[in-house]
Amino acid sequence: MEKYGRYRLRLTPVLLVWALLWPYVIHAAPPGIQTNAEGAALIDVASGRLLVSKNGNKPMRIASLTKIMTAIVAIEHGSLSDQVEVSSRAAGKEGSSIYLRAGEQMSLENMLYGLMLRSGNDAATAIAEHVGGSLEGFVYLMNEKAANIGMSHSLFKNPSGLDEEGHYSTANDMARLTAYAMRNPVFRDIVKTKSKSAPNPNESWDYRWNNKNKMLSIYDGADGVKTGYTKLAKRCLVSSATRNGQQLAVVTLNDPDDWVDHTKLLDYGFKYYKPEQLVKKGDKIENMPVAIGRSFVYPLLEEERGTIRKEAELLDPSSSAYQLGERGTLTFLLGNSRIGSVPLYAENSPLLAVKEKSAFGYQESETYEASGFRLWQLRLLEVVRRLFILQE
Repeated sequence: MEKYGRYRLRLTPVLLVWALLWPYVIHAAPPGIQTNAEGAALIDVASGRLLVSKNGNKPMRIASLTKIMTAIVAIEHGSLSDQVEVSSRAAGKEGSSIYLRAGEQMSLENMLYGLMLRSGNDAATAIAEHVGGSLEGFVYLMNEKAANIGMSHSLFKNPSGLDEEGHYSTANDMARLTAYAMRNPVFRDIVKTKSKSAPNPNESWDYRWNNKNKMLSIYDGADGVKTGYTKLAKRCLVSSATRNGQQLAVVTLNDPDDWVDHTKLLDYGFKYYKPEQLVKKGDKIENMPVAIGRSFVYPLLEEERGTIRKEAELLDPSSSAYQLGERGTLTFLLGNSRIGSVPLYAENSPLLAVKEKSAFGYQESETYEASGFRLWQLRLLEVVRRLFILQE
């Protein structure tokens, strides 16, 4: 049983926070880790804790790392079995390509592999036009997703990452996006794939795409995610790896020695930041008829172990939430920083039988309903634009 020295009774009902808060406080870490990148971040995927950050909030060009956002938006808004028809605009897109032809059709699922393994700008454009109804509509969805997951220093102007004024992100924001995307099983399966074949309607042979991400071959446990390069952005890379059940992700922007730096940063994270289970779902709190509603695991330095404080914030017994079996919230603090929270339930509450939700779970809300209307507006504008082009 857990015992806590401080309890507070709220006089008004509170909503229980199901999603873990993203801790953006970087605590003291062992010295000695360096990188050649202009911007870099190392994140623990499960908890969202930033373990290393170098110029983490500096807005920079991100090249094809943009396609991480393109992929997760397409997965969440599209249907993998949809047949995507390639427009002449998509087929003619400059830069890296999977050599799609105008009028060609391919499933969204296969096109996502071409997008993430070979960084096809033609695939990015075709996906955006199909899922968003237009490039403008899809870019709207990209920026909405960025806002929803807290990418406060990012702005997207296109789905490919080609250099464009006002298209930027940061190492910290891209780490946050990567951690979010890696919780999606479809995205996760795509980015860990080393090679993929897909039907080619134009030839007698199939498309075959080999992943450009060398980390999948050179680092033990590597399982993602995306390379990037433009003349202005220089070399950009996001990689991830899993060892002993812990998954870490690294972002480097403008790094001439990225493969080496990613190896060093991943090694550093696995060596110094070990996951510790602070509470387990169903655990009881001593002298109180309440139980922990969700397990909580957090990566800690050796010197941080045993320093986590826990505070229980209890509901008013007269509140409606209390009558439904909720009892309050247990908050975890490292120093003065709140690193997460879990719900508290009555010992016999049926809520304890509910499957645990992801730390990055996103529920449809009024924001998403509004986006549907906004997307309809953008599609209408695209139709009008094309009509005027045809009349010229």
